[in-house]
Amino acid sequence: MIDTQQLPDNVLTTQLKRVVNWARRSSMWPLPFATACCGIEVMATASSRYDLARFGAEAMRFSPRQSDLLIVAGRVTIKMMPVLQHIYQQMTEPKWVISMGACASTGGVFDAYATIQGIDQFMPVDVYVPGCPPRPETLMEGIMAIQRIIDEDGLPPAGRRRPLQLAIEPSYSPAPQPIGVTVGGRAV
Repeated sequence: MIDTQQLPDNVLTTQLKRVVNWARRSSMWPLPFATACCGIEVMATASSRYDLARFGAEAMRFSPRQSDLLIVAGRVTIKMMPVLQHIYQQMTEPKWVISMGACASTGGVFDAYATIQGIDQFMPVDVYVPGCPPRPETLMEGIMAIQRIIDEDGLPPAGRRRPLQLAIEPSYSPAPQPIGVTVGGRAV
């Protein structure tokens, strides 16, 4: 056992896990998936007024292979969900997801057949940022929550981060036309 009081002043002792977690939390590269008014708030958060750079998350990446934080901001439709799942699968581990706004978290005011009523049905979500749209300060609080998760857990446990694995399939079958359609005297 080494007595740390006898070490010179320029020696630092710590655990490797803490250094790796510090590096991860201080250099997150978010990928914004912004589809609506929440996207404007994501842009405002990255501006000089709110200065997302203080948290090490200013390098917005638009390639999933270079990102480790997915920010889903705005409403997601059924046709978008396979693309979003593909983007999530292309991200390298470890990866984290923020569901930003009421639309991404619960469908918001869009209670329609084409709008996903919460992305957590299809992919794991680490932090929910509430609001319609949430203020930039709220998104920064969500990013700080991700940083706390990284500090506590390090790598996300594999068993806890599974989506509900629901399939998107139409819940109806089109009925035949009750009468024939004619165009220019011809039956179509």
